[in-house]
Amino acid sequence: MSENQNDVQPGDAVDETLADDRSQSDGPTRPSKVERLEAEGDIAADYLEELLDIADLDGDLDMDVDGDRASVSVVGADLSMLVGRDGQVLEALQELTRLAVYRETGERSRLMLDISGYRAQKRQELEALAAKLISEVRASGQRVELDPMSSFERKVVHDAVTAAGLVSESEGAEPRRYVVILPE
Repeated sequence: MSENQNDVQPGDAVDETLADDRSQSDGPTRPSKVERLEAEGDIAADYLEELLDIADLDGDLDMDVDGDRASVSVVGADLSMLVGRDGQVLEALQELTRLAVYRETGERSRLMLDISGYRAQKRQELEALAAKLISEVRASGQRVELDPMSSFERKVVHDAVTAAGLVSESEGAEPRRYVVILPE
């Protein structure tokens, strides 16, 4: 009898791993991470376009892949009502958009939504605040506690602290969770 896998006769023992490998290679391949993130961005953009149409708002959508997450920005005339006070409406829209992506893909999304540059501006402000507080911590050797922040805001501060070579932690419970910057 031949050793060739194609010459298997009924009743012969078949190496299941070879059979599994062969069947997996014949099927569709899983898209790359970037392709999956781009697909998330497309789903999110479609959802947000529908939302803008329903609300009769004009906005242009820009999709990108930023590191390990999809990013969608909506820019337009006056979209401040979609940002809300302290970005609360923006946070809610981001969660709804993530749910729309989940409904389509079956996978949890870490999509980041920005409207009218609110998050980009907030990021710059928080990075400047973090730089100032990092200098204070280094000078005083004392830990510094910040005011409560959203998860997005905390991540920006944590990233800035890590980049500066210090350590930070989040303490407290939502919605009063805050960042503590620790001395070296």
